[in-house]
Amino acid sequence: MDTLAYNKCVKQWSDPLYRFACRCLADREEARDAVQAAFVALWEARQSVVPEKAKAWLFQVTYRKAVDAFRYQSRLANEEILHCEAAAPSTNALRRTLDEALDRLDEQSRALVLLKDWEGYSYEEIGRITALSESQVKVYLHRARKQLKTYLVSVENVLS
Repeated sequence: MDTLAYNKCVKQWSDPLYRFACRCLADREEARDAVQAAFVALWEARQSVVPEKAKAWLFQVTYRKAVDAFRYQSRLANEEILHCEAAAPSTNALRRTLDEALDRLDEQSRALVLLKDWEGYSYEEIGRITALSESQVKVYLHRARKQLKTYLVSVENVLS
């Protein structure tokens, strides 16, 4: 990968990576750090990364950084995670309810939902990013969606 291809990756993938990291981490500063670390890692590995595979490579590194940061936050905050408004604060009640539902998922489940439903990755690509088999991705994603559905259709969330 040359400098031109690297700059194209930064321009093309920085916003989607940031949104993904912010949703995974629930903290804007940690999300920025994870994305920056991913681009630093890409720069350092630019000779071995094929430009066509840079997107998956960046999401994989960001996912790993987010998991590391999440674990660190969990230890420091005693399992209490700060709520992160995405890039722009939302006043929409539906959006808040969805954010609350996602916050209830563990870090792996949240990442799987975000990779599949927000970023549009295939099961195979998610498996490569998360180091899970394709069947594990399907099972874990099914369970995560089931948890989301249970939370979203509960009476107190439908009426609020």
